[in-house]
Amino acid sequence: MNITPIAYFHSPLTSKFGIPRQSGVADELVGTIVLEPEFRREEAVRGLEAFDYLWLIWEFSANPHEQLGLTVRPPRLGGNERIGVFASRSPFRPNRLGLSCVRIEKVEIGADGPVIHVKGADLMDGTPIYDIKPYVAYADSHPEARSGFVDKTEWKPLQVVIPQEISCLFSEEELTGLKQVLSQDPRPRYHDDAERVYGMPFAGRDVRFRVGDGVVTIVEANRI
Repeated sequence: MNITPIAYFHSPLTSKFGIPRQSGVADELVGTIVLEPEFRREEAVRGLEAFDYLWLIWEFSANPHEQLGLTVRPPRLGGNERIGVFASRSPFRPNRLGLSCVRIEKVEIGADGPVIHVKGADLMDGTPIYDIKPYVAYADSHPEARSGFVDKTEWKPLQVVIPQEISCLFSEEELTGLKQVLSQDPRPRYHDDAERVYGMPFAGRDVRFRVGDGVVTIVEANRI
């Protein structure tokens, strides 16, 4: 079976670094789904406004190389312990397919067809989407389910400090998303240098920050 994108995702995050490691952890991070020309008709999304969440099937398009091994090292386990690729949500997979659940904010019907506005995605800007399916609570929700190694590892979000002269460069919506992204600690898990400055593009700016003692401090945000 050959599959082609039915849509592309647009996000303030334009590189792999900084992408949330799961959908929903940065639940105020905004994004849009723009359908390809052959699907830009209102009937393609008819009834979608009655749902709160969507499943997206998409491609880890920024990981072009093939997955050669059968084990991966999840960041949640410190980046050192290996588990089977099919017991993980690693982006390094045989077919590079991702699955994400996102919240629908609105379905906008314009001159160029429908645009789906969502929050909470873990997709970078330009990600190809291969299918869109509505989230159905009675079938998709399993609140008592075990979650493997995730149940055994505690994850504490970091505190984020943004000086006023930098926070004023972003809209309120952008600022909320940026804080949530940084609170999840985008660094490789084996990095622990409080003096090191990291950078990632966000909303058209090169955001530079340091991490120490559980606190992320933004030091610069220059326009790209």
